[in-house]
Amino acid sequence: MTVLAHEIMTPSIKAVPQSWTMDRLARFLTDNEITGSPVTDESGEIIGIATLKDITEFRWNASRSNTSTTDELTAEEQQEARRLRMVLFEEMGKVPVEVRDIMTPIVLSVDETTPVRDIANIMMKEHLHRIFVTKDSKITGIVTTYDMLKIVSNEELTKRCASNS
Repeated sequence: MTVLAHEIMTPSIKAVPQSWTMDRLARFLTDNEITGSPVTDESGEIIGIATLKDITEFRWNASRSNTSTTDELTAEEQQEARRLRMVLFEEMGKVPVEVRDIMTPIVLSVDETTPVRDIANIMMKEHLHRIFVTKDSKITGIVTTYDMLKIVSNEELTKRCASNS
């Protein structure tokens, strides 16, 4: 018998509002020991996902310099460009970045009756660590890479997956 999404999914989902600041999101993820969370709009609808990776990429991109343009500048111009970047970066730090600014707006999902093999294929193809599970177009859970490990650690689930090649 095929193992289905609803058998391994985590049914409780901790969503965050899009208006939260990036720093509040970081604290929330850390406090809950999770690496990502769905993002909701004002009406509670899930509109995206925000992860620790999104926070890291935002901070990395904000602090990087664009070397291709600075190579064409004189030493004095490069020094002034660095000074201006630092001023801008410091000012950016004063304006709170909201979750809506860093989230991934694409929300991929599978139905509760989707076989885990199909979920694994989607996650591998799309390079995902989590995918939402739905029933009647409503999100009922989430399957993460941790949930997929349940199959390996549970002998009965492993046998069921192996018998459905």
